[in-house]
Amino acid sequence: MDELISKAISEKSYSYKEYIDMTEKLLSEGKTTGPDQSSEMIEYTKLNLVRMNRIEKTKGINEQLINSLSSLDKELIWLVISEPWCGDAANIVPVLAYIADINEKINFRIILRDENPEIMDRYLTNGGRAIPKLIIFDSISGKELAVWGPRPATLQKEINRIKSTPGYSIDELKKTIQLWYAENKTKDIQSEILGLIKNLKNN
Repeated sequence: MDELISKAISEKSYSYKEYIDMTEKLLSEGKTTGPDQSSEMIEYTKLNLVRMNRIEKTKGINEQLINSLSSLDKELIWLVISEPWCGDAANIVPVLAYIADINEKINFRIILRDENPEIMDRYLTNGGRAIPKLIIFDSISGKELAVWGPRPATLQKEINRIKSTPGYSIDELKKTIQLWYAENKTKDIQSEILGLIKNLKNN
């Protein structure tokens, strides 16, 4: 971990609770994060806050993942790049936070994409600043151990399929994405993080 990331974690990062509190405060002022303060982005943020709170009420981490995490004997930093207006982040970041909370050796921190462009540009997806992104570091050595995101592979495959269809609708794509998250009930997120944890144990 270099100085840029270390400084962002120490000076500009949030716990999950702080992230929610910050979002609520901005919305109370009629604002959201980032340079785009349009009414559309503020509405996205309001909707995402509802989504995040809903996931909090219905969270259920599978037993295999709990057992794997509980026996993980490494001091880790889970750094997530996110923004409250991002629909994928609203469905994923709460799950990552609850997973990380299982093991007290995991320090879960969130930084905002648009406040940290130099960091974001190290973790592009097909050349784009897609979020959320989870980057896992060894807390002691600072070594980067894993990167995950911006969404589960099955969903990404479906998005790619839709985007390859001539004349596809952005609105329909957004509906498809949210329906997928609702029906999947965080199963693929948990499954992929479980695979990531197993790899960490083997390395």
